[in-house]
Amino acid sequence: MKKDQIKSFSDFMTVKEAAEFLGISNETLRRWDKKGKLKAYRHPVNRYRLYKKQDLENLLKQVKQPKGGDRKK
Repeated sequence: MKKDQIKSFSDFMTVKEAAEFLGISNETLRRWDKKGKLKAYRHPVNRYRLYKKQDLENLLKQVKQPKGGDRKK
């Protein structure tokens, strides 16, 4: 990620923040990154992983959706 691609660092979370937000461990988050489940961006200066808040929110929405639709009886 280049500096000009970053509109605001407030739109991103660190590994620790993202893991806490999702309720998972830092290692699980890193594994998901390796497997392509979540895309990590790199800080342009220190190369730390950053995750877009919107991507994390979208993942939570997908996980919370009932499979096969809502089956109320």
